[in-house]
Amino acid sequence: MLKISVFLLFAVFTSCAAQPEFQKEIIDNALKNGKQANESYVRSLKFVKGWLVHADSVSGLIPSNLNDKKDVWEPHNSAADNYPFMVLASYLLDSALYAGKMLDMLKAEQELTSRIGSLPDIYSFSKKGFFSDRQDMGQIIFGASEYIKDGLIPLTEYIGESPWHGRLTEMLDDLSEHFVLLKHNDKYNFPPKRVEEVNGEMLQTLSRMYWMTGNSKYLEWAEKIGDYYMLGECDLSQTDYLRIRDHGCEIIGGLSELYVTLNYVDISKKRQYEKPYHDLLDRILEAGRNGDGLFYNTINPKTGEVIDNKIVDNWGYVFDAYYSVWMVDKTEKYRNAVLKGYSQLNAKYRDYRWQDSSHDGYADALESGICLYNYEPCPGLGKWVDSEMKVMFAMQQDDGTIGGWHGDGNFARTAIMYALWKSQGAHVHPWREDVMLGAEKNDNGYYFVLTAQNDWEGKLVFDTQRHKNILHLPVNYPRINQFPEWFALEKGKKYSIISSEKELTGNYSSESLSKGIPVKLKAGGELIIVIQNK
Repeated sequence: MLKISVFLLFAVFTSCAAQPEFQKEIIDNALKNGKQANESYVRSLKFVKGWLVHADSVSGLIPSNLNDKKDVWEPHNSAADNYPFMVLASYLLDSALYAGKMLDMLKAEQELTSRIGSLPDIYSFSKKGFFSDRQDMGQIIFGASEYIKDGLIPLTEYIGESPWHGRLTEMLDDLSEHFVLLKHNDKYNFPPKRVEEVNGEMLQTLSRMYWMTGNSKYLEWAEKIGDYYMLGECDLSQTDYLRIRDHGCEIIGGLSELYVTLNYVDISKKRQYEKPYHDLLDRILEAGRNGDGLFYNTINPKTGEVIDNKIVDNWGYVFDAYYSVWMVDKTEKYRNAVLKGYSQLNAKYRDYRWQDSSHDGYADALESGICLYNYEPCPGLGKWVDSEMKVMFAMQQDDGTIGGWHGDGNFARTAIMYALWKSQGAHVHPWREDVMLGAEKNDNGYYFVLTAQNDWEGKLVFDTQRHKNILHLPVNYPRINQFPEWFALEKGKKYSIISSEKELTGNYSSESLSKGIPVKLKAGGELIIVIQNK
């Protein structure tokens, strides 16, 4: 077996003349990627600052939208979709904002909106108190599940331990005192999509929290929800209504996360789930796709009727489940379904009206493409993402907002995912708008190119295998709202650095590289960093 060593070679552009044609093409691509990453970051920070203008002057919290809900903060909207990605953008781009206003907002939210233990409820700025005098436990459960899964889980997966992880844990543990799972026609009388949404969100959260903490109580809770769907009480493959698009699709992905988890910790239970879960996936493939392999919004699995034939914008959220099952079961038709599903995007789905041309629909579709490209890097899919990002970016308003509602956070989430792809997971600290970092991968390794319009001094920070270091997953399966790993340092591995800066030459641990290596750039300068496999 060949031993692979990794070298980081730091040099200026002119030192790469040993292979001028080959090097120039890769460097040019990295420079292009740097511009795309930079635009993504500029727009993400502009989004944050645009929304901060509308924060309540007393509480500091942001409203749910800038129209009919300007007076309220809602857990399932403000907290779940908008605020966490303001936090993430600040974490990457403005450390003072991250440690300042973002943390202040968290403290205010905990103090003002927690209603039952740590569980939040809708807060009114004008009343300086809860929007409703009545406690609606169903609404509180829904709001907390949304805040945890849509916002705090992806935030924690990227940054690890933080006050936001603490908020996640306290809410999840308080939720356990009030419900295990939702059933159809139970006391909360939720519509089917809401039942499947909450149960699916909890399955995703509990599966990841089990791996993150090693606490079996989270797995036991997830199994109670899984048993409801997989062991006969609620067979989704035979129901008369299945929403495949956003909200309803959460249960499909949630079951896949539990299924993968059981593959590693309880194979006998996993085998109990295997046929019913495969039956559900098979039925969706049979009745729920158009000729291009993309999903319809809503179907009747029992009869095969298509109830809503519009195309799902978050198609990748559904394909995550198929690809995850393929990873553990090697059922080739599931991987083939994923590949078919995005084979026609570049040819037939440019400028497609995702969710009636909503920026939120574009964000979900683009996130779908970025995450799946990380697993199956099809050139056509990459070209489609590049094309459609321009369409979504054009929807941002001059003031930084996009649609003026909580879905604006999804714009930033997707923009940050795009930037991290274009820089292969690396970023600079401190970030500055005129400092650009782009990367390009080829058969020989990874190229990182840094440029700056003005003198800059800081650190180049490389990504790590977060699925191992933060989540402790046994396998990096695709999951909704994950931030993919591109070039990721392996924990405990040693790296040899050869640099044009003599003081940088030497051996480094992955831990030291993840904290960042010192970089200086002169105005108009260009620095090329190659991580090359030998």
